[in-house]
Parts: sequence; C-alpha cells; structure tokens
Amino acid sequence: MRATTLIATLALTGGLIGAGAAIAPAFAQNAAPAATSAAPAQSNWMSIKDVQTKLEAAGYRDFREIEREKDKYEVKATDPQGQRVELDVDPITGDVLKTEVKRSK
Repeated sequence: MRATTLIATLALTGGLIGAGAAIAPAFAQNAAPAATSAAPAQSNWMSIKDVQTKLEAAGYRDFREIEREKDKYEVKATDPQGQRVELDVDPITGDVLKTEVKRSK
C-alpha cells in the first residue's frame, strides 16, 4: 500500500512539473511583446550626445543632467533666455515636448 501511494504521488508530481514546464514558455512569449510595446524601441533613440547637440543648436546651454526615462529624455539646462528649465525631449526626433521653468534658489 505504501509503495502504491508513493508511486502515485511521484507520478502526479512529475505530471504537474511537466505541465508547468510546458505552459511557462507560452506565458513568457505572450508577456514580452506587451512589455516592450509601451515605449519606443530604444534602438531607434538618439544618443544622449546627439540630444545635447540638437538642444545646443536651439540655444540651450549649461546642461546639468540628461537622463534616459521610460519614453523620453529628461534634460536640466538653461534656456536661450537664461532661465533654468527642465525639458522632456522626444527620444527619436530630439524635439522638446515639454518645458518647465524652474525657480532660482
């Protein structure tokens, strides 16, 4: 009786592990495209140096920070009028999406 119970338990455990191994790749394949479709592919993004060069051509200077975010670049710099600003920059075109003027301290 003990041997029969042990064999049945091992067979059931093996079946569950096998089913889990067969199903797991299907979930992984379906999840990956959804996670990457939310943001532009970073292979298409301008480099940080290219973003800085484009902003310099537009009159921005004194760059304090350029960060790569999920779907944009965030830049802290001085605008052509001499104001401290925080910019949201399109990662593919380098266009300024949003400008926020910061108060001087």
